[in-house]
Amino acid sequence: MATFMSMVMATRTDATSAPAFDARLFMQLMQRERVAPLADLPQRWLLLEAAHVLGQTRLRPHLVTHAQMLALGWETRDGREVLGQLLRLLLVPLGHLTGRLPLGNAGRSNISAFQTMPIREDIAALIEQVAQAVDGTR
Repeated sequence: MATFMSMVMATRTDATSAPAFDARLFMQLMQRERVAPLADLPQRWLLLEAAHVLGQTRLRPHLVTHAQMLALGWETRDGREVLGQLLRLLLVPLGHLTGRLPLGNAGRSNISAFQTMPIREDIAALIEQVAQAVDGTR
């Protein structure tokens, strides 16, 4: 098992492999999550995961996404998610300062905060769907 320091000292982030940040798209994903009913919990998490993937190369959007994930974890009384998001909120500034961010990581507590991964198909499809809607409003 890798040690904490070996995970933190992982390869520097290559931001060219991340989706291009679009503030309007990010805001639309966050807005859709806020107005979605609590009963549609899987959709709310998917919207936050998409916002995380899109915004994780920018400090403020990255922090905002984890703060909203923390709020949703609290709202649903998911202790593991709450603890995981608290940890991530502490790690985000460190990741940005060191240039080590796990691109493609969906940001939930059920996966390692240090694991880079390809963007999941459902997340990519949602980002594309919302991008088309946003582009149609320009």
